[in-house]
Amino acid sequence: MTENPLDRGLYALFSRHADRTRHARDRDHYRAANLATPFERFLARVYGLSWVAGLGAACWTALLVLLVPADLLASLVATVHGALPVLDRLPAPGLPRPAVALLVALLVGGLTKHLTVRAGGLYLRWLASARQSDIERTLPGAVRYLRALATGSDDRAAMLRKVANQDAYGETSAAFGRVLTRAELSGSLDAALRRTARDTPSRDLLAPFLLKFQEHASTGSDALSGYLEMESRMLSHRQARARQRAQDFLELVAELFIVLLVLPALLVIILTVIAVLAPGLSSEVATPLGPVTVRALAVAGAGGFALLVGAGAALVVMQLRPPDQSPPEYERPGGLATFATATTNPASAVVPAGLFALLLGGLCWWLGYRPANVILLAYVAFGLPVGLVAVRRARLDDAKDREIKDVIHAVAGHMSLGRPFREAVETVAREVDSGPLQADVEDLAFTLGLTTGPDTAVREGALRRFTDRVGTPLARQTMGLVTGALEMGGETDAVFDTLQTEVGRLYHERKALRSAMLVYVAVGWTTALLVIGIVVAVNGNVLDGFSQLSAVSDAGGVAIDPDAVQPERDRWRFYLVTQATMLASGWFAGSAARGKYEALLHSAALVAVCYVVFAGAGML
Repeated sequence: MTENPLDRGLYALFSRHADRTRHARDRDHYRAANLATPFERFLARVYGLSWVAGLGAACWTALLVLLVPADLLASLVATVHGALPVLDRLPAPGLPRPAVALLVALLVGGLTKHLTVRAGGLYLRWLASARQSDIERTLPGAVRYLRALATGSDDRAAMLRKVANQDAYGETSAAFGRVLTRAELSGSLDAALRRTARDTPSRDLLAPFLLKFQEHASTGSDALSGYLEMESRMLSHRQARARQRAQDFLELVAELFIVLLVLPALLVIILTVIAVLAPGLSSEVATPLGPVTVRALAVAGAGGFALLVGAGAALVVMQLRPPDQSPPEYERPGGLATFATATTNPASAVVPAGLFALLLGGLCWWLGYRPANVILLAYVAFGLPVGLVAVRRARLDDAKDREIKDVIHAVAGHMSLGRPFREAVETVAREVDSGPLQADVEDLAFTLGLTTGPDTAVREGALRRFTDRVGTPLARQTMGLVTGALEMGGETDAVFDTLQTEVGRLYHERKALRSAMLVYVAVGWTTALLVIGIVVAVNGNVLDGFSQLSAVSDAGGVAIDPDAVQPERDRWRFYLVTQATMLASGWFAGSAARGKYEALLHSAALVAVCYVVFAGAGML
């Protein structure tokens, strides 16, 4: 590969650092990160960037120190001098401004340079950790796939290539691909397996698996099949324990979410009470948007904090969800097909729902609604239909997954009686009512009956067509295993026996996860309704009382700010913070249910409930 002049210069200046002991761990992380750039060149770029960042930070720091007013600079120097032990007992040096600017610039520049080099090492560590997590997530499924492949072939390279060609196995597929590439370069698959086991970030799972795979494959197909069966069970148990740990952590997140989400509303209530006796909270401060009171800033900060808590909790929930059970990613077709599929595809529903939300928002603006309510009502008009379409599609997919499990069991049962695969599918299509899958099963039976090509090619094409028609994640996971195993020459009854076990496991795991997540949906809604109840009670009973107290403060000689509590203004602030809490709670509940589209549904529904309660109580 041709190097550019900048890379050559950086390499000449900084490549010597690659041999230092301080970067030994970075080299290990580099091998695990699997970057295309050589380590010496990567490190030279990091050092070059560190010098640029350090010099830039030093120059900006010196300029800022030179522009600081003399009184402020002297005060800062005195504060630093008095805060440091030992130095605070010595007289102040009285350095001139240029000397102070130089010292501070050198300190900041050196610190920035050091942190930049450390950031390069952390980047390698982060890449290696991300690859390790992905391997640990996908290796159990890849091993089960290898077990199905082993029923028809003992060709190690062909088996690894099948897994490498499957996108569903992520970094495990990439690791197997590197094994094959290194085997082609070195001419030895065993050496490639050992080298990949040495470089992989998954030292506890993938590295021993590759070495044992090599050992058992060399002793025969029976030994390899037995090892893969034992390994798949062990990895499944390990995966189950990891999911239990994630669920325990999610319980902690839910408890923390409840506490943090109630805090903003309580903070606003406390500020309202304190403002009666603390006039300083009503003082104004300058902002880019004009003068704003301290209380108004606190209310805005409380609402923003609620939104950040909700968004963070939603992201954590989606990250903790097992990727093999994540909600499907829907694709929107182009042209008029977008509107034709708007009732079954949430990605398509986004377009008409967005147009409807814009129209409703314009109407609300014309009718004189406040800008915040215009945005909130438009959000409701957008989120509710999109979320309802997503729920409808999810229920249809759940019904298909439930039926595909039964269809596979039925086909496996007929094949265990000695019937060929095509005849078993035709019998199931004719005698079993498959509900939402009936048309797809009949299409599969018809396609299998075609005789325009070899039996294997027809069978594989029919299964792929069936998978595309069903379109659920469970169908893609399970039927992909079948097609790959059949291409390897696996026995159809053995493949379907493995598939029967796999689909049952995946389906029951999905149901268990759904049941567990419903608890967090209830947590989100309960928290939201609790905040509505608290705020409405305060609005209805406390604000008027404080307003009356302020009105009689002069007669009683009590020092109370008469403008501290204004019911109309404070009710509006309470409403805004409550709506921010509704959005946050809805995002958390929807993400726990089925992902981003249900997050839209739950948050929009809670926003609508909040608006109806406040408007019905006459607080808007």
